[in-house]
Amino acid sequence: MNTMSYRGYTARVEYDERDNILVGRVLGIRSIISFHGETVAKLRKLFEAAVKDYLADCESKGVAPEKPASGKLLLRVPPEVHGKALVAAQASGKSLNQWATELLTRAVLADG
Repeated sequence: MNTMSYRGYTARVEYDERDNILVGRVLGIRSIISFHGETVAKLRKLFEAAVKDYLADCESKGVAPEKPASGKLLLRVPPEVHGKALVAAQASGKSLNQWATELLTRAVLADG
């Protein structure tokens, strides 16, 4: 996956063959922030402008902008997975939170 980051926001970048443009969309928030450009330089400029516009719009409305991640992650897993994860965490001498954080960290670092 191709991405670019600005002020803590990350956007996925894809090539639209039909229109011969690069298209970006900010990830990790509910608000839809998208942009497109014909070159990487133009796409970067429009990405930064889109984020600035989003932040300015939030400020003008008096609402807090969404953050890409709060640091809290709620998961729903089958009870048997939860139980086995809890046992694995305890067996390694860690809390379930510490154990899961380490696994998630390894997974995202392996992909990135």
